[in-house]
Amino acid sequence: MTELLKQNITSHVSLSEDETEIFCNLFQQNLIKKKNFLLKEGEVCKFEGFVTKGLFKVFHLDQNGVEQILYFAAENWWITDIDSFTNEIPSQLFIEAIEDSEILLISKKDKEFAYENLPKIEKLFRVMTQKTHAALQRRMVDNLSKTADQRYVDFIEKYPQLYQRLTNLQIAAYLGISHEFLSRIRKKIISKK
Repeated sequence: MTELLKQNITSHVSLSEDETEIFCNLFQQNLIKKKNFLLKEGEVCKFEGFVTKGLFKVFHLDQNGVEQILYFAAENWWITDIDSFTNEIPSQLFIEAIEDSEILLISKKDKEFAYENLPKIEKLFRVMTQKTHAALQRRMVDNLSKTADQRYVDFIEKYPQLYQRLTNLQIAAYLGISHEFLSRIRKKIISKK
């Protein structure tokens, strides 16, 4: 399971074999069955996770109980509730497995150990944080400036493999539109072909 993690690390920073082994040994392997939760609203998030197999959704329930999906995490993606993890406060989010999944989890204590003993790990997480912030900023701009039709097409083009693994309800919750509205968008796109 750690091979994918090692590849991910190498794509961001250069570590020696010893540093890589020390860092990877800080992670705990977890198997999460489909529809089971890694985190529920109200719990304090005590991990950052790296997905080695499967698919998760990170979401919030609005006041009417409607799912609002912030993001999905498939193989080779990192996942956490950064606010809860960093500030040790109750989460406002749920993290649920969409498929049977395997994930490597690192605790805050072990991450701090890595920062103190493996200086390049701080660079690794800084680079990943910058990429995450850029992606979130693009998503916010797209949500404010693009139509739902454009956002749907962009999603399919950007995540073709992910698109195949999701239901229309999940995609609609990610795009912030109703399932019915997504069906109309899909019909419109199909009729243009």
